[in-house]
Amino acid sequence: MTWLQRYRIRDYLRNSIWILPTIGMMAAMISVRVLNGIEIKFGLTAQFDPSTSMAVMGTLAASMFTLIVFVCSALLISVQLASASLTPRFISLVYQNPVTKLSLTLFLFTFTFTLAAMLRIKAEVPMLTAYAACYSCVISLGVFIYLVNEVGRSLRPSGALKLVARIGRDVIKNVYPRLLSYSPGTVQEPLKILESQPRATILNPREGVVLAFDIDGLVSIAQRADCLIEMVPQVGDFVAADYPLFRLYGNGDIPPATALYQSVAVGPERTFQQDPGFAFRIIVDIASKGLSPAINDPTTAVLALDQIQYLLRHLGSHRLDEGRRVDSSGVVRLVYRTPDWGDFVGLAVTEIRQFGGTSIQIARRMKALLETLIQTLPDKRAAALQAELNLLKKSALRFFPEAEDQAMADVSDFQGVGGKKGNDQDE
Repeated sequence: MTWLQRYRIRDYLRNSIWILPTIGMMAAMISVRVLNGIEIKFGLTAQFDPSTSMAVMGTLAASMFTLIVFVCSALLISVQLASASLTPRFISLVYQNPVTKLSLTLFLFTFTFTLAAMLRIKAEVPMLTAYAACYSCVISLGVFIYLVNEVGRSLRPSGALKLVARIGRDVIKNVYPRLLSYSPGTVQEPLKILESQPRATILNPREGVVLAFDIDGLVSIAQRADCLIEMVPQVGDFVAADYPLFRLYGNGDIPPATALYQSVAVGPERTFQQDPGFAFRIIVDIASKGLSPAINDPTTAVLALDQIQYLLRHLGSHRLDEGRRVDSSGVVRLVYRTPDWGDFVGLAVTEIRQFGGTSIQIARRMKALLETLIQTLPDKRAAALQAELNLLKKSALRFFPEAEDQAMADVSDFQGVGGKKGNDQDE
């Protein structure tokens, strides 16, 4: 199985909501058979009236089916609300929610189990299956109440932003595992070979967004062919069909295009797996929607800036990828594009500063964010932050003609408006 096939299977399992519930249905049918076999072997029967038990079981099964339909309808409505009030890019996280998947699995398990238990009620009522069906329905009601609470909390702006920030932090840790204090020992020099004409160019077979790629696999391919592979697009870039995907340098063999294609995943939209910038993109989109004139909700943007500060602080303490990989002998075999610190800072604050230029609340919260990061991150991270701070001051002078408003906008406030002026906050 190739890397691309494994990636697609993992991605499908992660984003599919039907697989676990289907397994739950099969588990219910197996469980009923097992319990019924035990009942027959040991003669376990309940002292219930068969007709009454049938009526109760039928009511429970009908109630569970209604509950399943209600949950599925609520899930679709939740997707619409998330798309309208937050951002369409949050929809995938709704389907990936493990609470939703496990809840639907339990509900379908209970529904299938109850129906199968009804079929085994004849002159006598099987004890184990009857009790299991009744108590599983009771447990399902409790899980349903928890699900309602969980969905309501996750779709609030604060809950959605915290979820994205938590996932973003995990992605940063996986993609950039080394701390900034780590020193590679040698300074990487520009590769002269990239200035020459490539020996071959591999075109993209179908359009889509670059989701992830197999670094070790590409290095292995390049080592066997004794060449240098340059991956043209960056993870998260849209690549049209027949546009350059790889460039090959060196005097070695030209690797087969099929092997190279099997090392890159292309799909309809960005994912988190190898794309730390996607977390910033979602948070900025939520903030931008809150700052739109049709909504005018700067407090949501302030909540977004809280999480952006959290992510930038975490990202700034890690050593970012340099876009090169060497083989076992130390020869550079793979070159790819990767965002630097300035790219992340620009992505995180530029659009919010522009869209929130007329909001004193945004100006004060962003000033607190930038000043705190300058104080707490290493000095090499300060230049990009200071440049954004200077632009923030210029924006305040442009959008607030009154001297009093300019003075108010030039204050650090972690609440935006309402916090203690000039307060310090450590993370």
